[in-house]
Amino acid sequence: VQLQASGGGLVQAGGSLRLSCTASGRTFSSYVMGWFRQAPGKEREFVAAVNWSGGSTSYADSVKGRFTISSDNAKNTVYLQMNNLKPEDTAVFYCAARYGTSALPTQGYQHWGQGTQVTVSS
Repeated sequence: VQLQASGGGLVQAGGSLRLSCTASGRTFSSYVMGWFRQAPGKEREFVAAVNWSGGSTSYADSVKGRFTISSDNAKNTVYLQMNNLKPEDTAVFYCAARYGTSALPTQGYQHWGQGTQVTVSS
């Protein structure tokens, strides 16, 4: 399983970015895709997850109402639309995959992509 994340960058507070994660290497219909982030000096934390049908999503409280996760089955790609970004959102964002159908469990991810840096200036 290969996961390729992209879309990070530098944005001012209040701005928006869209991250993409393209999966390859197998059929992902029974997988859940998640986004995690790690800020300098902090532990990696869960951000959002979605199953491939799009019928199950979950979000960290800190991003609810600002971030939206979605999946495009035809492109094997998951997106994280991030609006109203705050300086505290600055982190390396990672996409990950685990077997399952519900987006609720935030642990158990077996496959990880490389990170993409998101920097939000004040």
